[in-house]
Amino acid sequence: MANRVRFQLTSQARIIRGTGRWIAILLVGVLAGGCASDAPAPMHTVTGFDLQRYLGEWHQVAAIPAWFQSDCATNTRANYALGDDGLMEVLNSCETADGSINQAEARARFLAYDSHGKLEVTFVEVLGAWVWPAAGDYWIIGLDTDYQWSVVGEPSREFAWVLARSQTLDTQTLRNIRQILEREAYDSCALLLTTPDQQGRLCDVAK
Repeated sequence: MANRVRFQLTSQARIIRGTGRWIAILLVGVLAGGCASDAPAPMHTVTGFDLQRYLGEWHQVAAIPAWFQSDCATNTRANYALGDDGLMEVLNSCETADGSINQAEARARFLAYDSHGKLEVTFVEVLGAWVWPAAGDYWIIGLDTDYQWSVVGEPSREFAWVLARSQTLDTQTLRNIRQILEREAYDSCALLLTTPDQQGRLCDVAK
């Protein structure tokens, strides 16, 4: 979208790490930037999405390295549950290099119809209220028919995740996922496999 406005967060987040959990304290200021002349092509999300089937535990199989996951060494997981308020409750966790567990709690909601895999996620909670202006996009661009794996992206193509119910995926499945990512204008070589049994760039493993 040629006239997409880029937003820049001007505040700073202070992360307090307690026993196995993160508490994010964020004072949010949003500064509108200029119009993007080199905006990427529109991203397509899955349709016929069933949230109930998507709930439960997922393992991160591959991802574009992200600064907010820099402490994660292995066993990165996400647990999704439906809250009483209709929001999807998110609990992300991972093991650090010293064996400790980091956790981050969030909430997700649909951006459009609940049958489309287009959601946003916020990890920022202030005085018991979730701050949606600080949310990031969570767009499901690929999904196994049996909900055994999922490909999550966002319109800037700076981040992407491959999630699965199991800790590893076979080579043919990884090839299919690579095709989905490249169809949506991702560089599949930017994704690294992150499980103990699978390492390297996705484009090399899924040749």
